[in-house]
Amino acid sequence: MNPETITAAVANNVRAQRAHRQMTLDELAARSGVSRGMLVQIEQGRTNPSINTLTRIADALGVTVARMVEVSDVPVVRVVHAADVVTFPHGKASSARLLVGTDAPSILELWDWRLAPGDHHDGDAHPPGTREMLTVLEGELTLSVYGGSHVVGVDDAVVFRADRPHRYANNGQVPLRFTMVVTEPKVTPDQ
Repeated sequence: MNPETITAAVANNVRAQRAHRQMTLDELAARSGVSRGMLVQIEQGRTNPSINTLTRIADALGVTVARMVEVSDVPVVRVVHAADVVTFPHGKASSARLLVGTDAPSILELWDWRLAPGDHHDGDAHPPGTREMLTVLEGELTLSVYGGSHVVGVDDAVVFRADRPHRYANNGQVPLRFTMVVTEPKVTPDQ
């Protein structure tokens, strides 16, 4: 899918989700931690936000990142073809591909991550109660969460609380690939 289509989808979806919730730009900025100016640029389709920015906006609106990049309505069965998968480039040789996701009441996202040797990604804290589950397909992942560092090898799996900052790192010499599922609770514990 070309970047212009994704930028337009994000612009439309952010604007529509904000309007549906009757939120002002200032309210969304306060809830998401994303500046009002950046939100205006996103809603006008003048910029393509990073994964972290899009995650903060989606969290503030109570939807998934998948909903933010969705181009059309969701049918009963939705097949996402490889050409339609949204890819977020990361550095020169790394990427995060959002394969598919669902909205409330069951908020789920399925990701395919690839990190080149020496690359890392710092993930912001998700809403309270969010969990991430992943399995390493190639290479070795160093996962850092809440001050602890964990090495996850090929065919190993891990689940962790993602409601705190976390880091995925490839400290090895070969490319890293892992598949990840993000799940958010229907209602956060503080609601």
